[in-house]
Amino acid sequence: MDGDGRHVRCQAMNSTTIDVPTQDGKAEAFLVRPDGDGPHAGVLMYMDAIGLRPRIREMAERIAEWGYIVLVPNVFYRDTSVADFAPQADLLEAGAREAHMARAMKLLGAHDARRAQRDAGAYVKALRGMEGVAAGDLGTIGYCMGGALALRTAAQHPADVGAAGTFHAGRIATDKPDSVHRLVGRIDGEVYAAHADKDKSMPPKAISQLEKALRQAYVPFTSEVYRGAAHGFTMADTPAYDEAATERHFKALQSLFGRTLR
Repeated sequence: MDGDGRHVRCQAMNSTTIDVPTQDGKAEAFLVRPDGDGPHAGVLMYMDAIGLRPRIREMAERIAEWGYIVLVPNVFYRDTSVADFAPQADLLEAGAREAHMARAMKLLGAHDARRAQRDAGAYVKALRGMEGVAAGDLGTIGYCMGGALALRTAAQHPADVGAAGTFHAGRIATDKPDSVHRLVGRIDGEVYAAHADKDKSMPPKAISQLEKALRQAYVPFTSEVYRGAAHGFTMADTPAYDEAATERHFKALQSLFGRTLR
């Protein structure tokens, strides 16, 4: 931080785009490495439904500044490329976010639990095999739809994942038999969940269901509602952006990783 409290970015950083092999093809992914000698703990970051774009890379770079190697895959790789799915208009313009989300919902419907499970294994394997990634626990992070994917990955790979963070996540606890909250008992690590205020995709009942499942499984967790923050509050390229809530989330995430990833 500088004297005015603003975040100062580290200029020495390697930020690239790679292809991650999966059972169903290759997933484009952002890969960000911090400057300095490793090894560094690996972090698997799941995008929101809007997709990989400059804002997501910017967030990954900020997390990498803390000393982590961050991998952010395009989870829609089967159906579209990063370039083809890029927003067609400035998301801050009236109606632009809604128009893009209409495209995203079609892809979301196809990305079921089976796809998510297969892909999680590929992403973890890729991160584990990267030069400079430490042998200790990995972290997972997810935004919006990515929150469920982060928890699912932590549950599916408890020997690999030591921390999971979810932010303005939706549909983590539903009535479906494959609802993610039914899996969290498998997690062998710490969970931090930050919920948007009055989020229709994660109402109070769903938050309570998630917390109950974590508590009953003795998974260490923190679950907080960010009052006044809308769904998507970390996304600075959308009208939902809330700077104070975003900084709060970065602080909580840095603290989570600082005490769990070595």
